[in-house]
Amino acid sequence: MPRKIVVPELGESVLEATVGRWQKKEGDRVRTGEVLVSLETDKVDLEVAAETDGVLTRIERPEGETVKIGDVLGILEEVSDAGRKAPELEPPGSSASVPSQAKSAAPVELTKEPRKVTPLARRMAEEKGVDLRRVPAREAGRIRQRDVEAYLEKAQPAVAEKPPGQTTDSAETKVARMAAPSPASATQRETKSDRREERVRLSRRRLTIARRLVEAQHTAAMLTTFNEIDMTAVMQLRARWKELFRERHGVGLGISSFFVKASVGALREFPRLNAEIQGEEMVLKHYFDIGVAIGAEEGLVVPVLRDADAMSFADIERAIKEYARKSEAGELTLEDLRGGTFTITNGGVFGSLLSTPILNPPQTGILGLHKIQERAIVVSGQIQVRPMMYVALSYDHRLVDGREAVQFLVRIKELIEDPASLLFEV
Repeated sequence: MPRKIVVPELGESVLEATVGRWQKKEGDRVRTGEVLVSLETDKVDLEVAAETDGVLTRIERPEGETVKIGDVLGILEEVSDAGRKAPELEPPGSSASVPSQAKSAAPVELTKEPRKVTPLARRMAEEKGVDLRRVPAREAGRIRQRDVEAYLEKAQPAVAEKPPGQTTDSAETKVARMAAPSPASATQRETKSDRREERVRLSRRRLTIARRLVEAQHTAAMLTTFNEIDMTAVMQLRARWKELFRERHGVGLGISSFFVKASVGALREFPRLNAEIQGEEMVLKHYFDIGVAIGAEEGLVVPVLRDADAMSFADIERAIKEYARKSEAGELTLEDLRGGTFTITNGGVFGSLLSTPILNPPQTGILGLHKIQERAIVVSGQIQVRPMMYVALSYDHRLVDGREAVQFLVRIKELIEDPASLLFEV
């Protein structure tokens, strides 16, 4: 009996997806619960599994095609257990299971346990013909793009050595060879650089990021204001309490929690930075769902700390750590990314000294943090070396005036430079 494989509900406000990689091909036997195909949305990737045992008789939507909820992806013909067996893996010694690029590599034992593979790693493996069962993962149980790259490097044929008995060239011979012009030298100079071109399909998330960034600049009157913060007090507080904090809460005390708390305190005083425009109305939000930008392999994601005003420093640090882990493992859910009233992004973790963050629509404000760097500043008439950080606030000028934006950033500065005041502000 044929059964349709359809696009499931994709989550709030997600209406379409891109067909990713088909894990099965037409004619393959599948079992209940086995993943058939992955779907890429603008927020997370979803997997569509078989609802019954059967044979994948037809694929209706190929990889790269855009689909909507309810569209038919393929047809699954139900079969009994007496049907044909699913294809088995080639034994470790079989030459047929070794990709052409990797035949010169040392024998690698095939991995039998199931492992997760990031979309970029799977795409590279397909393009290069790499058997992912032979790729060792640096992170236990998960293969990343860098693992495939490392495997390909090791698989390159070794430089041929001189045959036994052949003597090495004398110094005079080497000098003569270097000085002698080569007939092909001109051609080699002309084609020395790698001039290959490669076309790689953009993921749904990357396409959405591109669209939203352009949309943010076209639909909002975006401006950025800057300030600098003396991080001395925060650094001293962290140094004093970090060990006890870790022992008590099981997580490190970073700077993110300070800025989340400071943002909530400043947003209370300047509520338009916690609002959005809907048509001809301004929607002021009296709750604080703070998005924290995280750089993921497939692109930036912004999981949300809901009701951040009610969270402790430890709650914030644990939540950010868990979001970073889920992002790295590709386990973020739509609920993790939904909503958000204000965003914090930290380019300093990548070494950025100064940048202008782009709004995360429909929000009207985003706070950009940067690298902490020692600089000479004047304090009470004396030149001192202090750990300083540039901060940037991008805002929608349609709703927020420059005066409000500057005062908001000054309030952030005041709260961070006197972190004890955070206990009274939030």
